[in-house]
Amino acid sequence: MNIQKPKGTQDLLPGEVEKWQYVESKARELCQRFNYREIRTPIFEHTELFQRGVGETTDIVEKEMYTFLDKGNRSISLRPEGTAGVVRAYVENKLYGEPDVSKLYYIGPMFRYEQPQAGRYRQLHQFGVEAFGSADPSMDAEVIALGYTFYSEVGIKDVTVEINSVGNPAVRAVYREKIQQFFAPVKEKLCKDCQSRFDRNPMRILDCKIDQKYGEGAPTILEYLDEECSVHFQAVQDYLKAMSIPFRINPRLVRGLDYYTHTAFEYKAAGIGAIDTIGGGGRYNGLVGQIGGTDQPGVGLGLGLERTLLVLQAQGAEIPVARPLDVYLVGLGEQAEKELPRLLHELRQAGLKAEKDYLGRKIKAQMKSADRYQAHYVAILGEDELTRGEITVKTMATGEQQTVKLDEFAAIMRKLSE
Repeated sequence: MNIQKPKGTQDLLPGEVEKWQYVESKARELCQRFNYREIRTPIFEHTELFQRGVGETTDIVEKEMYTFLDKGNRSISLRPEGTAGVVRAYVENKLYGEPDVSKLYYIGPMFRYEQPQAGRYRQLHQFGVEAFGSADPSMDAEVIALGYTFYSEVGIKDVTVEINSVGNPAVRAVYREKIQQFFAPVKEKLCKDCQSRFDRNPMRILDCKIDQKYGEGAPTILEYLDEECSVHFQAVQDYLKAMSIPFRINPRLVRGLDYYTHTAFEYKAAGIGAIDTIGGGGRYNGLVGQIGGTDQPGVGLGLGLERTLLVLQAQGAEIPVARPLDVYLVGLGEQAEKELPRLLHELRQAGLKAEKDYLGRKIKAQMKSADRYQAHYVAILGEDELTRGEITVKTMATGEQQTVKLDEFAAIMRKLSE
């Protein structure tokens, strides 16, 4: 039987995985500068967490979760997104005020059962941040700026930021009636999903790609914002302008999750087909209380790493791959070969990337391996050199050779490689 990977998953192989490491290292370094600390949560949680946190009327919960019963007959789901698990950990571990505002980030796999397409997999990977404890609109702007800076620093060009206000519960209650009134005459023409959303979550109809034509001329939530929401939304815009973060207001932007309040935002980039959203997020005041904690305001984002790499590839960006070898060791003769593991270990202890032959090949084949590894230096140890306590070092770029003492070898190679 030829066993293959499950549909919608991928193997990240050497040569490709280095690109992932590059993007992930950029995310970690950026979070240090923004003073976010890493959190790691389980990849599976009790299903109720996502039903309460993400929302039972969302496509994620209704259609896309991997849910199963464990041996204790408990309903368990693979995490479809990162926020709910981080909020659960925040509440369970009482991270309130850690140390002031809790600013956390995560990088890891998520799971959604949906039709695979460009940049979309059933096991996907996200980089996300969550900030708890502040209702200040400058925190919304900081999170948006962090995401925009990430895309800029990994090398993506022409990223656009779209923002909207989705109001508060009182505003949405009024807007819900207006939306239902608008769509009522065409309700029977809507797709099955939107007919279901009509009563449970009519704002989501605006987010439907199938029924966009029926939404033309629909009232926007911006027309119904109260003073609190208007002031907050305007402040976010002012902070983004002060940071020189380019954005545009998209009054139809609602996002696909139920927990957002006030600010919602998305990042767009060309190069991945019809779906051009590569990340997004928003504020979620009320979610901490909904999941069982002492309620705290929160704001966060989630950025898809598959889509990030797809856009980088489409734009022809140069992504650093594997670091070349510093030194490739060659042994001539049985005694010299036996000495190589010790020398190899010394080089690695000195912080150098080093390798040797493990297949017993002749020197010509070993030199070809050194070329494939793009080694800066090849160090050749023969029986005569071993007797004299010396080793020959060849600079691959120029062909120049020098002889160094074995007891100084690692130190000299480190100096040459600086």
